[in-house]
Amino acid sequence: MSDTRWLDPTETAAWRAFLSTAHLLERRIEEQLKAAAGLTHPQWEILVRLADAPDRRMRMTELARGVVVSKSALTYQITQLEKAGLVERTTCPSDDRGVLAVLTDAGTRCLEQVAPGHVEVVRAYLIDRLTREELETMTKAMGRTEQALRD
Repeated sequence: MSDTRWLDPTETAAWRAFLSTAHLLERRIEEQLKAAAGLTHPQWEILVRLADAPDRRMRMTELARGVVVSKSALTYQITQLEKAGLVERTTCPSDDRGVLAVLTDAGTRCLEQVAPGHVEVVRAYLIDRLTREELETMTKAMGRTEQALRD
């Protein structure tokens, strides 16, 4: 006999709603980013994180943790962004083995041009469909889930 705690109907409905919504929203975001700048969602996330970092630079290992990708996947994405002139790599001044990803001026301009359309998609399909209370509840719930996954 199995000790598995199967999902009840309410839990199943929540799980399915989360999955389908996440997939559909991801698809809309990818479509908008591809059309606006030829970017993938992970590439967009890298640019945003670099823009928010001090001096628009981050260690590659820290960036990989932040965008939740493997080091090899991050290296691939950074290479693509370098080819587009949006990011460059440099050695870490305090550690010759460390590599920094740096947002270029062209990367900053790209963010400025693409951000309004990106926000429109996020608002239209998520933010503006929920009440402030629902947004706060979602933030708390997803924060607990994220913490459990990162531990």
